[in-house]
Amino acid sequence: MIMCRRATELMSQRLDRRLSWPERASLRFHLAMCGACSQCSRQFELLHRAAFRFDPERDGKRSR
Repeated sequence: MIMCRRATELMSQRLDRRLSWPERASLRFHLAMCGACSQCSRQFELLHRAAFRFDPERDGKRSR
């Protein structure tokens, strides 16, 4: 089983790239066993969605 530090790295990386099958399986298993990392994962996803929604370049609201 991976440790919390590695799980956190994988949570961050999965927001930017597709994880390999072993990485996904390791992370999924860890999240099923670790409540703190499970909560952290939900917070990462929330922040990622919020950042995507408020991207000024995507909305054409670029400030100068």
